[in-house]
Amino acid sequence: FHFTEVIFSISSTFDLINSSFIDSFSLPNLLIPMSSSKSERETPFLVSLVAGGIAGTSVDISLYPIDTLKTRLQSPKGFMAAGGFRGVYNGLGAAAIGSAPGAALFFSTYEFLKVRINNQLGDGIDPAVGHCTAASFGEAAACFVRVPTEVIKQNMQIGGNSLKGTVNMVLAQKESGAFLSSSLGGLYRGYGITLMREIPFAFIQFPMYERMKVHWSNYRGEEVNPVQAALCGSISGGFA
Repeated sequence: FHFTEVIFSISSTFDLINSSFIDSFSLPNLLIPMSSSKSERETPFLVSLVAGGIAGTSVDISLYPIDTLKTRLQSPKGFMAAGGFRGVYNGLGAAAIGSAPGAALFFSTYEFLKVRINNQLGDGIDPAVGHCTAASFGEAAACFVRVPTEVIKQNMQIGGNSLKGTVNMVLAQKESGAFLSSSLGGLYRGYGITLMREIPFAFIQFPMYERMKVHWSNYRGEEVNPVQAALCGSISGGFA
């Protein structure tokens, strides 16, 4: 972001003190259904695809060491036996390869469907219905890429093997009971439970994210800028 946008976002943060703005974000106002009389603004498919891929890759790479430490803390072998603080970038290649298409699939599906669903629903139906539905379909699509990526990445984070060796090891797990294990081994191990986690997460986050952007835009009389949108995403993601 440009430096001026950062300064503007800081000044916008102090505007939160304004009572009328706080009132607009009060829980009752966030829960009041909003009219869908205005059509959703459509983001071009290619823009959603590319922007989603870039965003997903940037986040996964920048926060990767934290993800590695979390995986090792959850390992049944124990934190130190799983690698401790050593090699916190193990598996980064697999994450980088999978994060772009996974995020691109989610955002292109979400942006494409939310417009069409809400336009089909017409006036009088809260746009949150379209946002929830579109986000759920987006997560289902993204998990086809995200789950294999997570399986490979987590095995590399704990085992420390090479990408090729880890892929061969996972593909050899024909008796894993995973989705399509007869042909893809353990590549989709945990696919069902991942969907059970990701869909409710998106179901909560994205309607809140869209609603907060609308309230902030109405308060300021202009569309939120990228920094402000990021703040809305952070808050809604924290709740989810």
